[in-house]
Amino acid sequence: MRTLSPDQFRAKLFDVLRRKHHWATTHFTCQATTKDHLHRLYHQEYVVYIRDFAVLLARIIGKNPPWEVRRRLATTIYEEETGGLSFHQPHQELFLQMMIGLGFDRSGFRDVKLLSSSRIYREWLDHLCEEEDWLVGATVLTVFVQGTLTDPEDVMNPKGPKDPAEIEDIITKHPLVQYQGLSPKHMDYIRVQQLVEPVNRRAVYDMVIHHAVEAEQQQYVLQQMEEALRQWTKYQDGIARSCGLRQA
Repeated sequence: MRTLSPDQFRAKLFDVLRRKHHWATTHFTCQATTKDHLHRLYHQEYVVYIRDFAVLLARIIGKNPPWEVRRRLATTIYEEETGGLSFHQPHQELFLQMMIGLGFDRSGFRDVKLLSSSRIYREWLDHLCEEEDWLVGATVLTVFVQGTLTDPEDVMNPKGPKDPAEIEDIITKHPLVQYQGLSPKHMDYIRVQQLVEPVNRRAVYDMVIHHAVEAEQQQYVLQQMEEALRQWTKYQDGIARSCGLRQA
């Protein structure tokens, strides 16, 4: 088994993220989507990973990874739980404010019944963080769960923090504002993502690449990234089915 160079390993991680796109995504971001469909989508996402993301990261810190990893994960937890680096509110609270702006009742997010595919995906994430080596859990959470199709561009051609005008332009063009009539005043959850996440993407990949230096480590991390994509796709399939959507 051959050890990959940092560039080769990064490229294989990018390959997984480039495939993190579900066929139903266009439905949830177009004019045709309904409030009922958004209700189903967002309630599942809130419980599967948005509400407890910091908890999952804390389980990885509990495995005592190297100090620089603990520091990065702890900083992410601090921002997730307090908004101390951005809007001084927990990210899950910003998300709920966005949901309230859509007309969804806050109380409805307290006791969400997960779809079977959602439950399986969440249980798999729990298993990774509790049973697997810290490197596997940290990679899946910070690279895959937080990652998007734009990761290769954000990592290889970082542009620095967006200025307020750029962020507000993104907010104005967001599907929830354009098609659902959501007031921009409820969009701080999206603002904080635009403010914090793109800047951190290179550091996240560097953290993983720096510690996955043996061929066996690299191979196992990549296997679990592929499994993350498989589990996420089935989770998204389940949400689409619950909305009565079928792939063309």
